[in-house]
Amino acid sequence: MSILHIKNITEYHRLMQLPKAQHPLVSVINFADIKRKENITVSSFTHGFYSIALKQVFNGKMKYGQQEYDFDEGVLAFIAPNQVMRIEVEDEQKLNHSGWLLIFHPDFLWNTSLAQKIKQYDFFGYELTEALHLSDKEQNTLADLMQNINHEYNSNIDKFSQDVIISQLELLLTYSERFYQRQFITRKKSNHRILEQFETLLNNYFKSKDLQENGLPTVNYLSTSLNLSPNYLSRLLKTQTGKSTQEFIHEKLMQLAKEKLSTTELSVNEIAYSLGFEHPQSFGKLFKKKTELTPLEFRKLYN
Repeated sequence: MSILHIKNITEYHRLMQLPKAQHPLVSVINFADIKRKENITVSSFTHGFYSIALKQVFNGKMKYGQQEYDFDEGVLAFIAPNQVMRIEVEDEQKLNHSGWLLIFHPDFLWNTSLAQKIKQYDFFGYELTEALHLSDKEQNTLADLMQNINHEYNSNIDKFSQDVIISQLELLLTYSERFYQRQFITRKKSNHRILEQFETLLNNYFKSKDLQENGLPTVNYLSTSLNLSPNYLSRLLKTQTGKSTQEFIHEKLMQLAKEKLSTTELSVNEIAYSLGFEHPQSFGKLFKKKTELTPLEFRKLYN
């Protein structure tokens, strides 16, 4: 599969047959203005800049990593630089989408508060299946901000332009963070299904030879198996259960350790090795931290 890397905003405008960009490091684009070149056969792209897409209508599919997503009305997606995305449209069908696209190069953030702060927004690392679903009211709020940025972008550039756009961008990201938090709460059915899958995955891992051979499952392993980003999984668990992914892993481990200590005659060292610990001392330290008892003290309660 060939991947087209679009290095900068000027190149993106040229490729999409858009008018010349007003600013080399930032652009606001109405999706209706994007033209699909017939001679472009590559549909997988990476960008050298950030993208925030407010999709209101989209008749294609977007693929991010191994995940495919059908956009419905009112969806916000965030793509960080150098992430691969694929657009698929059925043969002989014209790409039809509406909404706003805000793109900005990392250099645009130099000497601003967003230069470091933008790294704290988890949604730029999300899989596309974790796009933000918007209510009509939320959609209007963000569309207004996009249009405010567009108005400033199309005004005469002066020494205040960057500050005005940055302030609007910060507000847009703050609203997005608020709406994401709402999504964790309101999408209970979908989240409940993910929790069930997480529990099943964790149980199967602890029953398999993987635990003894590879040690405890990592957060990356669990999130990848669920087609989620580590941050998204951790935040979902924290919101729904009050526990982090690591806390879930340790809780499951303690349940298994208590079972072995109370129902088998295996030594503490043998139990530690069977649970994937290279050093029994590490097992004892974690067990004492989680239960306030040493493994032997716990065993005595059942003998």
